[in-house]
Amino acid sequence: MALSSRLCGLLPLRRGAEQRVCQLARTWGSRGRCGTRGSGTSEVIGNTRPFKRGLLFSALSYLGFETYQVISQAAVVHATAKVLEVEEILKQADYLYESGETEKLYQLLTQYKESDDGELLWRLARASRDIAQLSKTSEEEKKVLVYEALEYARRAIEKKEASFAAHKWYAICISDVGDYEGIKVKIANAYVIKEHFEKAIELNPKDATSIHLMGIWCYTFAEMPWYQRRIAKVLFANPPSSTYEEALRYFHRAEEVDPNFYSKNLLLLGKTYLKLNNKKLAAFWLVKAKGYPAHTEEDKQIQTEAAQLLTGL
Repeated sequence: MALSSRLCGLLPLRRGAEQRVCQLARTWGSRGRCGTRGSGTSEVIGNTRPFKRGLLFSALSYLGFETYQVISQAAVVHATAKVLEVEEILKQADYLYESGETEKLYQLLTQYKESDDGELLWRLARASRDIAQLSKTSEEEKKVLVYEALEYARRAIEKKEASFAAHKWYAICISDVGDYEGIKVKIANAYVIKEHFEKAIELNPKDATSIHLMGIWCYTFAEMPWYQRRIAKVLFANPPSSTYEEALRYFHRAEEVDPNFYSKNLLLLGKTYLKLNNKKLAAFWLVKAKGYPAHTEEDKQIQTEAAQLLTGL
């Protein structure tokens, strides 16, 4: 029921209360006048003004409390409705994401870009980035979307700091922005990226994607070219670094948490074993990557790369 109609329902109650107050006042007043005539007590009891004011004050206080209750209840109903609305949007968003409806998902979520719900915002960050990754997206549009995604992810953490997904997508988006701001910024952000991936894993140790991304972080710094290492040494006394062995542990851990969850994890297991000169295990994982069902453009690209690497073996 709308708040206005609930408040209108109080008006008859208020009129009834005022009538009862007047009736009681008249009764007590007549008793005072008809009581022990000629005695001093008749003057005290007969003075009904203070009593009328007291009863009227009590009635109005009660009405104020009733009004407060109605407003409070209406606020709770409104808040509950808002929560249910957000939950429904999230269900629709997750369905579209699982269905690979990237553009429909983005169109849905951008309607709520001013939302203060952390769960909705990190999904919007992901959707913005996914649109940016489409081959038909122009370079100008891609850059705008990448920066938008970062802002959505930043707000998601502000609104829900305990969301592992918000930390994960914030780290991903920072890395994407680095592609537009140069190698110095990208390396400078490396520790921030690592921090948020580690936080995501801490909050949800069963999220294979966060673990996989931490593996990519390690792989990236393990194969960093010499000129980038020189820049890193200028920026940091102890520049970020890692090894292929460390990357391999994360890729295997991700696979243990959720086997065959992602074609790229299979590809990177193969590539990491190649870096470690273990061709037998490299071939094992590359064959799995090549045979992975292609659901997305990325899956097709990974199939092609895995086939090329196998040919080289």
